[in-house]
Amino acid sequence: MNKILELAEKYENDVANFLVDIVKIPSLSGQEKDVVERISTEMKKVGFDEVWVDGLGSVVGRIGDGPFKLAFDAHIDTVDVGNRANWDFDPYDAHIKDGKVWGRGGADQKGGMASMVYAGKIIKELGLAKNCTIYMVGSVMEEDCDGLCWDYLIKEENLKPDLCVITEPTSLNIYRGHRGRMEIKVHTKGVSCHGSAPERGENAIYKMANTVLGIEKLNERITSDEFLGKGTVTVSEITSVSPSLCAVADGASIHLDRRLTWGETEESAVQEVKEVAGIDKDATVEVPVYEGKGYTGKVYPMKKYYPTWKLPEENEFVQTAITSYKNVFNKDPKVDKWTFSTNGVAIMGINGVPCFGFGPGHEEQAHTPNEWTPVDHLVKATAFYAQFAEEMSN
Repeated sequence: MNKILELAEKYENDVANFLVDIVKIPSLSGQEKDVVERISTEMKKVGFDEVWVDGLGSVVGRIGDGPFKLAFDAHIDTVDVGNRANWDFDPYDAHIKDGKVWGRGGADQKGGMASMVYAGKIIKELGLAKNCTIYMVGSVMEEDCDGLCWDYLIKEENLKPDLCVITEPTSLNIYRGHRGRMEIKVHTKGVSCHGSAPERGENAIYKMANTVLGIEKLNERITSDEFLGKGTVTVSEITSVSPSLCAVADGASIHLDRRLTWGETEESAVQEVKEVAGIDKDATVEVPVYEGKGYTGKVYPMKKYYPTWKLPEENEFVQTAITSYKNVFNKDPKVDKWTFSTNGVAIMGINGVPCFGFGPGHEEQAHTPNEWTPVDHLVKATAFYAQFAEEMSN
């Protein structure tokens, strides 16, 4: 058996129990301090060369000091639990049952974090980081703002790797990209009057209704990409304001969720919406800015535009990932893409650092009640990360 896989199997209970520990710690976006401390403790316990927390709150563990900078990323914040009546157990009562770790964040995506840490232990034990400096990053605030944490790491902390492995769930497949996304707001103005005589005013909701119908039609004609698929747009929220519920609305706004396929940009997507809304001379279109506060107290504003990214299958890093998979599992991997968005939007999409993905768990488990990830996925992901580090150091 492959020595790396043998060690990963040896540490099966350790990695699974570590995942249980960190799933038990609630860590909504901006509230990750306690789970960061637990991860820091584990990194030090298994022998990382250095562990620190950046200004925004992400935990970083370093192994080696070689010339090639290889990063692994797992976001350690989670979405909330939603309606608890949909859960068969307390979402934070993490436990192992039927070969799975159950609990909020087990798949999305603390499982990747647990496997990364124990890959680090194997890398240290076998001396695999000969020509690499390896950074294992538990990143914060991803659920609220994809990529914010890495934009901060790269631009403010000067941690810019040569390659990053994203450990979001991939069902143990190799993923080489995903669509981008952005948020767009459209506002329109009206003139209020008493609701008993609406003809005296100008109803902003009625004006917005034409734009809403136009957005529905726009979705039908958005371009497509052979690998990433079609771009989409949908109205995810509509709001209005008026002096009272007995008055004509003098303002209305819609919020758009826009998924961007290859070749689409912020400018092109905004222009399409402006053309739809152009029938209303009072309409304005904007891309909102995220200004949430991290648990450290820091605010790092970021426009809610998250670019599309992909690597060609013939890319050298994708090919090395395929080789690593074959060497550790003795079979060919599936190479595919995510449906959802990841920190790759900033790592590669904004900052140009090549990325690919490999993670334990299934994308379909993200944000669902009764969330789980298979224990054997944790073991295999641990082995893959260590094997890939060895391949990159040769």
